[in-house]
Parts: sequence; C-alpha cells; structure tokens
Amino acid sequence: MRTILLGVVWLCMGLSLDALSLTGQKIETVETAIRGEKLLKRVRRGWMWNQFFLQEEYTGSDYQYIGKLQSDQDHGNGLVKYVLSGEGAGTIFVIDENNGDLHATRRLDREEKAFYILKATVVNKRTGQKLEPETEFTVKLHDINDNEPQFNKEVYTGSVPERSDIGTSVIQVTATDADDSMYGNSAKLVYSISQGHPYFSVDPNTGMIRTALGPGDMDREQREHYQVVIEAKDMAGQRGGLTGTTVVNITLTDVNDNPPRFAQSIYQFRVPESSKSGTPVGRIQATDRDIGKNAEMYFTIVSGDGMDMFEISTDKDTQEGVITVSKPLDYERKPSYTVEIQVQNTQMDPRFMSAGSKDMATVRIAVEDVDEPPLFDKASYLMELKEDAAVGVAVGSVSAMDPDGAHSMVKYSIDRRTDMDHLFNVHPGNGSVFLLKSLDREETAWHNISVIATEFNKPRQSSHVPVYIRLLDINDNAPTFATVYETFVCERTKAGQGIQTVSAVDADEPSAGHKFYFSLAPEGTHRSNFTVRDNGDNTASILTRRASYSRLHQSVYLVLVVITDGEYPMQSSTGTLTVRVCTCDREGNMELCNTEALSSSPGLSTGALIAILLCAIILLLIVVLFTALKRQRKQEPLIISKEDVRDNVVSYNDEGGGEEDTQAFDIGALRHPDAAAALEESAKQRRDIIPTDTLLYAPNGRPAPSASGLIVSPVSMASRDNGDVREFINQRVLENDCNPTAPPYDSLATYAYEGAGSVAESLSSLGSASSEAEQDYHYLSDWGPRFRKLADLYGAEDSDFS
Repeated sequence: MRTILLGVVWLCMGLSLDALSLTGQKIETVETAIRGEKLLKRVRRGWMWNQFFLQEEYTGSDYQYIGKLQSDQDHGNGLVKYVLSGEGAGTIFVIDENNGDLHATRRLDREEKAFYILKATVVNKRTGQKLEPETEFTVKLHDINDNEPQFNKEVYTGSVPERSDIGTSVIQVTATDADDSMYGNSAKLVYSISQGHPYFSVDPNTGMIRTALGPGDMDREQREHYQVVIEAKDMAGQRGGLTGTTVVNITLTDVNDNPPRFAQSIYQFRVPESSKSGTPVGRIQATDRDIGKNAEMYFTIVSGDGMDMFEISTDKDTQEGVITVSKPLDYERKPSYTVEIQVQNTQMDPRFMSAGSKDMATVRIAVEDVDEPPLFDKASYLMELKEDAAVGVAVGSVSAMDPDGAHSMVKYSIDRRTDMDHLFNVHPGNGSVFLLKSLDREETAWHNISVIATEFNKPRQSSHVPVYIRLLDINDNAPTFATVYETFVCERTKAGQGIQTVSAVDADEPSAGHKFYFSLAPEGTHRSNFTVRDNGDNTASILTRRASYSRLHQSVYLVLVVITDGEYPMQSSTGTLTVRVCTCDREGNMELCNTEALSSSPGLSTGALIAILLCAIILLLIVVLFTALKRQRKQEPLIISKEDVRDNVVSYNDEGGGEEDTQAFDIGALRHPDAAAALEESAKQRRDIIPTDTLLYAPNGRPAPSASGLIVSPVSMASRDNGDVREFINQRVLENDCNPTAPPYDSLATYAYEGAGSVAESLSSLGSASSEAEQDYHYLSDWGPRFRKLADLYGAEDSDFS
C-alpha cells in the first residue's frame, strides 16, 4: 500500500490517547527552486506502523475501538472500501468499510491468545479493483493483572533432621503467574510465610523454606510434625496484587540423640534346676525415645556370679533382652545367682551421645529345686575284658547317686534292649558289671550296653549311661592257608625249583602283628618229593626235591605244610597243597595233565552240579510226557492174529455228511459164530425197513447193497458154502439195517472168513503182501449216482494211477 494512514492507540499505565494517524501519512511535496524554475518531486515513503495494541478483558458494552486505517486513495467521496482479512476477521475484529475504523467485538484474554495477525486492503467500490496492495499488521493484547499465582502442588511434603542448625534447607516451593512477565509487575512474585512461625522461614524470591530455630528447639521427641502455609503474591508484593497459597507438611527425622534406659533397676527371675541349655529364664526391657535403627540396642552381662551360667541376647522384633541358661544348674550346689546387665545402642551418633551413653540393671535369678533322677559320675564307661574270661568274672562297675537333698538309694539294672543275648548283668546294689556267658572276640570284638540307675522310692526317676566293653585278644586260633592252594609241576624240571608261594591268615589280632612259621609236616619228611622254605615274611616257597616226575607213575602229590604262629600259647595247623604232574614245553608252560584237569577246586562246582541235575529232571519229564501221550493215542490193532482178519473199508459219499465211520465191529463175534443167534433175538428192526430178502447176493451174482448202504464183497465158493459164515454175514447186514444208530452215510465192509482149521489159512489181502489177484468192480457203476464216486475209485484201470 503506497499511502496508508495508520492510527495507533496507546493504552498503558492508565493513559488514554486519542487515535493517532501518523503512520503511513503521505509526505508533502516540497518546492525546490533551481535556476528560477519551480520543480515538483515525490519524496520516498517513510517507515510504516504495523502494530495495534488492545487491552485485554474489556468490560464495556460497546465495541472496543482499536484504531483507524486510512489510505491516501480515499478522497472522501465514498468510492473507497476497506477490506479486512486474517485471524478473527469478521468475528472478533470488524472494520468500517467506509472510513477504516477497526473495532474488537468481544472481550479477549491475553492468556488464551496474546496477538492476532490481520491483513487489510482498499478496493474501488464500483470496479472492485484493489487500490492498495494487501498489507499485514498485528493486534497485540495489553496484559492486565487478572491471574493469581498458582503453586505446582497443592500440598508439599518435606523433612529435615531434628536438631538441625538455623537456616537448614527443608524444601523449595514454586509458583507461576499466567500474566505477562515482560510487561509490568503482573507476574513478578514474592513469597512469604503466613503459618509456621517461628520454626521456619521462606526466601521471598526463591521460595526455599529453611529452619528458623536452633538445634535445641527442633527436637523430634517433643514435636515431630509441622504444617507451614506459604503465600505467593504478584505485583511484586504491592498492594492490589493477587495471592496464591500452598501447604507444606514438614517432618523432623530422627537422630540418635537419646540413649536406651531400663524400665527398672532390679529384675528378679526363677528357673528350675532341671532346665536345659538354651532354656529362657526371663526378659528385660529397655526404652529408647529414638526410633528405627537409632533405637536398636544390645544387652551384655558385665559382671556377677552367674556370668558363666547364663547368657543374654536381643530379640530383634521387640528389642528386649532374653536371658537363657548356658550351663546345667544345681540347686544343691548354688540356689541363686546375681548378674549385672548393660544396654546400649548398636549405632552411636558422636554429635549427641558419648561412648558412655549406657544404662545398667541388676538381675537376680533364683534356682528352684527339682526332684532329679540319679546322676552317674561319668557320661560313659569304657571297660576291657579278655575273651577267655570265665563266666561270673567282674568286668567293671558304674556309680550313680541321687543329686537331691534326700539322697535316695539307687539300684542298677541292664537295659535289655541293648543286651538281647543276656551276656552281662549288673549288681543292683553296687553297680558291678559281670559276665553271664562266654565271649569270643573273633565273633564280636565290642559290646555296647546301657546301665539304668533308678531311685528305690521313685521308680520313674531313672537315668541311663552307656557302657562300652572291649574284648582283649588271646591266641586261641591257629593260622591256616590264606586260600586253597593247587599247583602243578612239570615232568622234567630242576631240583630246588620253586612251584608255589603260600601265605597264611589268623583270626587273632596280636598287638605286635602276625608272625608265621612254615615247615614240612613230619609225616612228609621221609621220601618227600618237595621241600618247604620259610621266607621269613609270613610266606613260604614250595620247592621240588628231584629233577623229574612221571605223570603216568603218579599224577598228584599232596604236600603237608605245618603253619605255626608266634604268640603264646603257640597255635599251629597243617595245610595241604595239591601238586599235579603235567607235561610242559621247553619254557615250562603246562601242556597236558591227567584226566582230572587242573582246576582251582578239586571237584565240580555247586553251580555245575545243579545245572546237570536240572537237565536230567527236564529230560525225565519229557520222556514221561511222551509216554503218556503215546498211551493215550494207542488203539486196538486191526489184525490180532493171522487167523482173525477184518477189513474195514471206509467210504465217503459227496452227498453224505463227509464223516468217517470209525466204529469197529466186535471181532469176538467173528471168533464165535454161535453168538449171532443171540444178537438176532435181541436186534430190533428199523421202523422204516422191512427185510424181505435175507439172501446175501442178488440173482445176478453181484453183491447187492443193503438199505444202510453196506456193501458186501464176494468171497470164494468154498466160504459161500459155509452156512454159518453166510448166516453170520446176513445177520450182520440185517443188524446194520435195523440199527437205529447206524451212520447216515455209506460204509463198505468186507468180510473174509475161512472158518476154523483151514489149510489155506486166511485169504485176506491184509495178511498177504504179495497178492496179485485182480478184481472186477465194474458192477459198481450199475448201482446208481450215489455210488458213482466209489465206481470211479475202484473201476479205474491200473494205468490211470501209474
């Protein structure tokens, strides 16, 4: 905008200025006379005002006047129009389009928005053409003191150690004012204390709270909590300023400025004399006005005749002194004790307390008499006894007495739970322990028993004591070989050749150690084949006496070695060394011995014998089982003798049930033909069969089938003339026809019976393996479809099966 008149309204510190239209005013032209000529020149536009100021929180009823915009293009003819744009244009700020007066339409708050940026231009009302370029200006709000100071917290909490020096910092409080701190004193704060005198003070500029009294006046034990009210006033504290307040709770923290004190100077307790170590006797209490770690204390026994009998410790929870028993008490020996107890803090503050800040108290402890059980003079007894001691000999003695003033009589007994075999006993009056049975150290070297002492008048009052009895060794066992020795010697060897080294063991345990001597038995010295050399180190070497041995002449030698110990009384035994003669190679390695193989044991081991016995039992069970099964399956033979022959042909019919007729006929009926009559009388005819033909053969000379399907093959003419056989066979056929239990399938039975005393003997094919007779079975094909299968089997030529 080339020429704009800006009116600025200054409203500050209660001064009211009229609208000023200095800014943007066109500078008048000047006339310059040069050489008598009058020239007109335009001077360049000067600096323009670009800010308007407006007071916040306007309370008037009319619009608040801000200033005036005026352009040199406005000649007052009403053709110029002022246009306003930017922040709040048309709502917060309005402009008179005719004269350029600028107003605020409502009350504004600087704390919400401190300034607004607007733009203004001038246009021709008729043409709408801009007469001036758009110019930007700012409307700033002038601050007024309309906000009171605000503290960061409503309530502050602080602390300071008690007995602090004057001016010790406690806590700093801070307040803020929303007013403009760059304009006037609206935001300049001053702190003051309105409650909390005379204990604390506050710095007016920083808000730091400090102590105002000395160490003697700031005692936590007298007063611990304080409440201080702090004020913050703006306008630098001048009259008319706004004020904000806050509360500060201040606590005095504890320091160790008080020593512990006993609640009383003398304490008395009672404790039974039977109390064990660690049993509580009583508690003593001391008080300390301090708290926390400053109140922690510990107790000690500093003097008195019970320093060794009692101990004192501190209960961490209650800070009490707990007195306990440390050693056994005895009323009869000392009935009371007195001790001095001292208490002091565990942590000392040298600023307030000296090293002697302690307290003392006297404790008297009375021991109560208790009826106690007998007391042994030793905690345990050790006794020694030779293992060959005679029954009834005294082993040792125990002693106990009643510790009470009455000194009751005491009797002794053995706790049989510790002596189940009743090896020992004790005299009930004097406590002597003696032997009841013989002992053997090699079986048990130590015996641990328990002796009971009981009051005569009070059996429940008893005590036990352990007694350890050690058996002393005597030389009552002879030494023996350490193991079973068995070795070999080569047939060709050298005289004096060592073949085995032997050692010995002894169940005894002499104090000086074992000493064994080895020698050849006297009965083996004559004509001995080997010698024994004592090595002097409890071992001996077996040496050969000659250079050659014969395995065939003698395969085994027994060398008798006498072993003797060196103790008193001397004990000895004879050990046997088995030497086998074997064939060896040049290096002396064994190659072959006799049938009794060289082994570590003279016979079979127990495991081998058990294995052999089990195998034999298993084989026997298998044989018995096989025999039983064989007997169960055994059947009557088909041919009993050459004279008695019976052929049983079993046939299967496709139309039948497919089962086998295994019912054999009684061969006894064939042996005795006379029995047929009895069978005929007893037989019953089948209801569905009426026997009309008792003949055996059909008219065509071929065997006819019976109703039951029984087929009887032809026999020789000689046997056909035999009437008893024909009658027997017919009877059997009839019997099968009339038998209601006959099988439902076909059965072919062939009977060939020559009669008794036949010169030709039996003609059955079962008895003759060389029978070459040919038979014609073609007639089977005439019997119908039910016998077709049978006809196929017997009617086939031999070539069919070749």
